[in-house]
Amino acid sequence: MADVTMRVWRGDAEGGKFTEFVMPAVEGEVVLDVIHRIQAGPAPDLACRWNCKAGKCGSCSAEINGLPKLMCMTRMDVLPEGEPVVVAPMRTFPIIRDLVTDVSFNYTMARQVPPLSPRPPEPDGTYRMMQIDIERGQEFRKCIECFMCQDVCHVIRDHEENKSSYAGPRLFIRFMELESHPLDTDDRRELLRQRMGLGMCNITKCCTEVCPEHIKITDNAIIPLKERVVDASYDPVAWLGRKILRRTKRSALDAALEAPGQRVPTRQERVPTVAAAPATEHT
Repeated sequence: MADVTMRVWRGDAEGGKFTEFVMPAVEGEVVLDVIHRIQAGPAPDLACRWNCKAGKCGSCSAEINGLPKLMCMTRMDVLPEGEPVVVAPMRTFPIIRDLVTDVSFNYTMARQVPPLSPRPPEPDGTYRMMQIDIERGQEFRKCIECFMCQDVCHVIRDHEENKSSYAGPRLFIRFMELESHPLDTDDRRELLRQRMGLGMCNITKCCTEVCPEHIKITDNAIIPLKERVVDASYDPVAWLGRKILRRTKRSALDAALEAPGQRVPTRQERVPTVAAAPATEHT
């Protein structure tokens, strides 16, 4: 079989460049196999992250020929024959070394998601749920946290300054999983609108296209979340119902304070939130 040319990015946070490796082609290999052979041969110090090699851990995410893919699930024989295979780290995240990126941003945002807040059990001590409600959230639990949806999302890929106020597709499906849970009593809609940047997503579906678990991120999570936020903030019927029943919407601050990783808000943050509550009712 002919040789394959691998053009692999090498470097660190200070900079780097692509280095070419010409390796013998082996039938049935995936990109990760070739990377391992490069590590075992001409570049033993090449850094890459991997674990299961079965498409279930999400560790070996990289950009192959410009597209976010799992190296362990990308077969060499489906790539253009005779052309170099370009392997680069995920561009959205800071580079640690070679193909390894710092994805801690995702865990920082995950700690700001308020956890499940179940209602009290039935008098007999059990919970009763409809099967259709249980099945609704199963799709989102398939996520392997490869963070390729985060990598391809232009809101943070092209705008580093948005990271502090944008949860991203991976966290939006987590929010939807909780918001659609039949036992949950929390209300995270204002948190999504004010602090998690849901409105910045313009539903291009690029996140759905790269998901290795085929989760319909845009259709089944982001769009329904947007609908819920709009209903809570701008629906005149909902506003009238709150007035009649004398109910108030849960503020973003109230929801955020229940998240495990949420910092204690400053005095300046507390005051505007309380002052803005009456105006929100008339939105």
